Amino acid sequence: MTRTRLPAAFQNWFARQGWTPHPHQLALLEARDAPATLLIAPTGGGKTLAGFLPTLVDLSGGAGPGMHTLYVSPLKALANDIARNLRHPADALGLKIRIEDRTGDTGQAQRKRQRVDPPHILLTTPESLALLLSYPEAPQIFAGLKRIVLDEIHALAESKRGDQLMLALSRLATLAPDAARVGLSATVEDPPALADFMAPGPPEGAGACRIIHADPGPAPDIAILDTAHPPPWSGMGGRYAVHEVMDAIAAARTTLVFINTRAQAELFFQALWQVNDANLPIGLHHGSLSRDARARVEAAMVAGDLRAVVCTGSLDLGIDWGNVDLVIQVGAPKNVKRLVQRIGRANHRYNAPSRALLVPANRFEVIECRAALDAVAARDLDGERRADGPLDVLCQHILLSACAAPFDADALFGEVRSAGPYRRLPRADYDRCLDYCATGGYALRAYDRWQRLMQRPDGLWQLRDPRRASMLRMNAGTIVDTETLKVRLRGGPGLGEVEESFVASLTPGDTFLIGGQVVRYDTLKEMTVMVSRSPSREPRIAVFQGTKLACSTRLSERYLELVNDAAARHRLPAHTRDWLDLQEDISALPAHDRLLVETFTRKNRSYLCLYGFAGKNAMQTLGLLLTRRMESLNLAPVGFVSNDYALLIWGLTEVADPAELLASGPLKQGWQDWLGENAVMKRTFRTVATIGGLLERNLPGQRKSGRQATFSSDILYDTLRRFDPDHLMMEITRREAMHGLVSFERIDEMLARTDGRIDHRRAPHVTPMAAPLLLEVGKVPIKGLAQDDALEEEAAQMMAEAGLDAP
Repeated sequence: MTRTRLPAAFQNWFARQGWTPHPHQLALLEARDAPATLLIAPTGGGKTLAGFLPTLVDLSGGAGPGMHTLYVSPLKALANDIARNLRHPADALGLKIRIEDRTGDTGQAQRKRQRVDPPHILLTTPESLALLLSYPEAPQIFAGLKRIVLDEIHALAESKRGDQLMLALSRLATLAPDAARVGLSATVEDPPALADFMAPGPPEGAGACRIIHADPGPAPDIAILDTAHPPPWSGMGGRYAVHEVMDAIAAARTTLVFINTRAQAELFFQALWQVNDANLPIGLHHGSLSRDARARVEAAMVAGDLRAVVCTGSLDLGIDWGNVDLVIQVGAPKNVKRLVQRIGRANHRYNAPSRALLVPANRFEVIECRAALDAVAARDLDGERRADGPLDVLCQHILLSACAAPFDADALFGEVRSAGPYRRLPRADYDRCLDYCATGGYALRAYDRWQRLMQRPDGLWQLRDPRRASMLRMNAGTIVDTETLKVRLRGGPGLGEVEESFVASLTPGDTFLIGGQVVRYDTLKEMTVMVSRSPSREPRIAVFQGTKLACSTRLSERYLELVNDAAARHRLPAHTRDWLDLQEDISALPAHDRLLVETFTRKNRSYLCLYGFAGKNAMQTLGLLLTRRMESLNLAPVGFVSNDYALLIWGLTEVADPAELLASGPLKQGWQDWLGENAVMKRTFRTVATIGGLLERNLPGQRKSGRQATFSSDILYDTLRRFDPDHLMMEITRREAMHGLVSFERIDEMLARTDGRIDHRRAPHVTPMAAPLLLEVGKVPIKGLAQDDALEEEAAQMMAEAGLDAP
């Protein structure tokens, strides 16, 4: 395709910017009449402009009333940023169009107006789109819709927000059957699967979605940061490298420093300031900070006023800061796709290689970082297989559909089956969801509050009480907040939020770290934590929930391949090679198709170390299950610790035959018995029941506290478990638990790939790879920089026992 296909006004606009349209931008313009297209282009490749170019060309011929293009992104901030960037070419081209966003931050007056007089281009999120579709005006709002642009579609596809969005698109396909879908993504491990998720074709036939691959651009410039001291044997903070990270920030224009958890981000931010002798402006950005605090950091970045931002996944996506020329990942990335996404934030230009540095937090992570670098070079992205669409999201969709208008059950079933995640939905499951929405289920059908739908004489289903529509809308969405309380300085601004369970552990005078500063807890006033500034250097740390990242299956495989490839190990630092060599001499190296289990004795305790490489959540669950099984076999376990790679259990009696513990049948039965009585199950139930409409988190004029919501949830859970264990919400909860917080399917996968091949090594003493886990035994929660020093002597002694000198 040539530039002549682009209207002259647009060619001139590109020329004034000093740009030449990329081939993939022109290809997407040429494909504008295709029903569905997925564009895969690297970060900085102009994906967003490519997605909107057909819209702008269409509207340049004259914009009539009504909505032309709907843009959906996973982040409110991204929608705001796109709205600002899109107005630039629209104004420069003289287009008389309205561009507006609609998110949780949009004012009530503007929301009402948009339902009557929608803009030409509306930028929104999955949650806000679901709400728009729940209004009776939805057919009028979307009647003239021509295009739907789905940004960062890979990120949406990884959660229930994506399932909710696909159900919304199935409704839009009825309201605006000619609207074309365009998905935009930079990091896709399986393009056909993502295309089928976004716009499925017939069950047996070619996909309905065309895929356009852009030139991937230059390979990133990525390396492991050289440090004066090697990483510690254990720990997750990466603060040993704080001086080198500060030097890298000083040498760059603007740096994003990614940390995997919010609590560690607070600690690392504090550590950076302690060595920031040049007083460089550095900001902090994570999801537990107040919206105002995040907005101030984002505005300062846009203005070029910051040299670095310490951040978490809150900045994984989207906002285009062209002056960022370095990304530093502190802690192993855990996921190659996430790492590629983060790397792409540096040198946000198509023809410039992104520059990034990795900082492994401990010795295990040195190998993971090396494996991740190899995967990035090979463009080998990881990704877990998507399960079929969850039924709690479907239940919410059914209820919101009834808010809009009475519906025919057969027609709605057909719509739902046209959505990628639900293309294999059995009619029986759909009917169970419909019955639950109508009656609440067997144990709850006697209660009016859960009888929400009724069937009319003409066969259509409608709300039993139309006044319930506002309540259902108030509780829509698939993001279930953690139980948090706001934190506010006395006489000052809000600082952010901490978990309610953390506040419950505080007494007046206790200190903790939030927003990069140490504060002292004074009192709890009207569900707000009142604090004062404190000069303390060793605060307690707010245990932010955040995202618990676990090493992906593919990255674990690469880790094991690297460990077992003697020729490839030369690319590891000498201290890590020595560590692995000694492990091989004393015991063995873990392998992908065999399960290494070590036993040894130390200080009158018997230890068992199992190298499962199944991810943090799965290894934690395995520890709980194995210790229960050991108790039933009178093996007297005392405790365990785990990480992404291994599990260490200690007790009073030696385990003579690990195979007996790892038999799949008893292990799965033990999991089912444990899960039924565990708090994890109740927490999962609360999330499922909230999404599925069984629990209400918001009431008119008020919002339930986390404690109130948990109390209601626990009562319901115990009631259903006793009287209706096969209730739909209980069944969904069991499915969720299988692959959610406890990751039992990763344990199943581990047992399947090793297939009973267990290498049991009775070691003469603690082994080199078990020693780092032994250092974690008895650790108290992180209290600041002093604890790193306190562990040095213990680390030296432990590694000497294992046969290695400590760093």
